[in-house]
Amino acid sequence: MTTIGSVDVEHLRNWIGREETVADLVSVDLVQKFNATLDLSSAAPIWGEKAPPLIHYCLAQPSALTSALGEDGHPEKGGFLPPVPLPRRMWAGSTLTFHSDLHVGDLARRVSRISDVVVKEGRSGTLCFVSVLHKTDVAGVLKVEETQNIVYRDAAEPTNVGVQTTEKSAPVGDQRRLIKQSTPLLFRYSALTFNGHRIHYDRTYATEVEHYPGLVVHGPLQATLLLNFAIELAGSPPRLFSFRGVSPLFDGDQAYLHAVAGENNSMRLWTSRKDGPIAMSAEACW
Repeated sequence: MTTIGSVDVEHLRNWIGREETVADLVSVDLVQKFNATLDLSSAAPIWGEKAPPLIHYCLAQPSALTSALGEDGHPEKGGFLPPVPLPRRMWAGSTLTFHSDLHVGDLARRVSRISDVVVKEGRSGTLCFVSVLHKTDVAGVLKVEETQNIVYRDAAEPTNVGVQTTEKSAPVGDQRRLIKQSTPLLFRYSALTFNGHRIHYDRTYATEVEHYPGLVVHGPLQATLLLNFAIELAGSPPRLFSFRGVSPLFDGDQAYLHAVAGENNSMRLWTSRKDGPIAMSAEACW
């Protein structure tokens, strides 16, 4: 048995290759509420029109019983994802390839496969990285291919999370826009994605249990805002998009989207609070 910290590495690696298949409808109601949440539009979409990018994060989310949720609001460990014995779980980042568009009215199928499990000792303790390959198709036509990276870690002490005064301030992009974030925005995005993680809507839990200075802005929400910013600046959606969480962003922060043109028809993007470090970094390629 190979053990790092409290983690039985060999046991968790037995989950590599495990698959799950789910399906969901890209409904008129879902698209309308997604657009309204992001202040894109309040109008009902037309059946057959293109669905907004990254709406697939709202599709076929796990519907565990409320009684089967852990203290943090996530479903109890085990099942499709390995039962990592570390209390904190975060979406570390993703790499996406957009093969074709989803449309309103599509019945989308997602096939997910555990592709890797890696355990390391970091500065803050034991870390477990789980990689999941997702393929979303409609009637056998591949729409989105994504490698998602999830990180599990020990519970942090109050001094090890949130704002660190020694962090380097993020650069200012050639293009910059204030993020119109609010507590209702975080709550509505949690509802759209059926995400029960309490750090996004339960201020008492976020500050007193996980020791953050406020509610945490979702990683995929930041990614969606960055991708929409890139599409607006470039005039067309990219073929490739990747994002990675670097540091937390909180609902009380004055935060910005940044963008700068890269090489080979690409764009570098990031979020940051005012005078703070990069919160999420991303790259779009056309």
